[in-house]
Amino acid sequence: MKPITNHLISKTVAVLIALASFDAQCGTLGVYTSDQKGFDTHTFWYDDGKEVTLIDTQFVPQLTEAMVQQVKSSTASPITRVIVTHANPDKYNGLAYLHKLGVESITSAAVSREMPVVHAYKENYWVNVAKMFKPGTYPAFENVKKTFIGQTTISLQSGETLSLFELKNPGVTNKQVVVRVDKTGDLIVGDLVHNKAHLWIEGGLVDGKPNADLRKWSAAVAELPALAGDKPDAKVYGGRGAFVAVGDAVREEERYLARADQLVKSYVKELGPRQNELDDPRTAGAHYQAIEQRFVTDFPDYRLPYMIGYSVYGLIGSMPK
Repeated sequence: MKPITNHLISKTVAVLIALASFDAQCGTLGVYTSDQKGFDTHTFWYDDGKEVTLIDTQFVPQLTEAMVQQVKSSTASPITRVIVTHANPDKYNGLAYLHKLGVESITSAAVSREMPVVHAYKENYWVNVAKMFKPGTYPAFENVKKTFIGQTTISLQSGETLSLFELKNPGVTNKQVVVRVDKTGDLIVGDLVHNKAHLWIEGGLVDGKPNADLRKWSAAVAELPALAGDKPDAKVYGGRGAFVAVGDAVREEERYLARADQLVKSYVKELGPRQNELDDPRTAGAHYQAIEQRFVTDFPDYRLPYMIGYSVYGLIGSMPK
């Protein structure tokens, strides 16, 4: 399987890459990457030569539409389904648009149950707190059409299969689905893994509040090698960042999560009696930016540091003070 990684690639070149891949009896994995307005999010699409399966949507319908246009310019195969890996809005906010196109949708039953709860929380944040959207303009919510429990296998029209697994441990959210391309062992994991890009460390919602448990997140990442099975060349395709071999992705992610926990704990401890400033909207932002800068210093080769500034409040709120 050969990845198409540039969403600006021309139609002619994209088709040639796809045909070379089909001749090897294996589909093509493509990726559309938004700009910062969509949080630099990867949406993946797997073209088996007869149909296209999307993995995750985009944050707003306009970016979902742009992603669909890229797919259509790269292949004649129709888009038939979309898989949602977890309950963050950049993974499912495009469902309403895709459903209107007749695209089927699937995730685990547990992820599906989380999605409306997360949607309400995020809509309130982006409309009333961040004021990024005016009331009534935030993307309309639609849930997936089909769910599974534990794991399931999707049979593609070419005869290839995709396997879907719900991880045992929470990661970027409380419940996480991993998609495996069975022919190659490649794993598409949403925001569970960002290689050489900073993580969204807000955590899943527990009792209506973000709760980030980085040790359990690390345990979720440790589940990946077994899912890749006996495919030594398998790669991890995360929601942002680079795409690398499973073992390399796991080792780097575990290192990052351990260091992230240390960095934030140390900062909170250093504040001492000023820790209440982290709960005050008038002063918290400056602390978030200071923590972001520490991540920049510790991970100089990592992209997208704004992910920390936006999301670190969830990890801070999960720590005892």
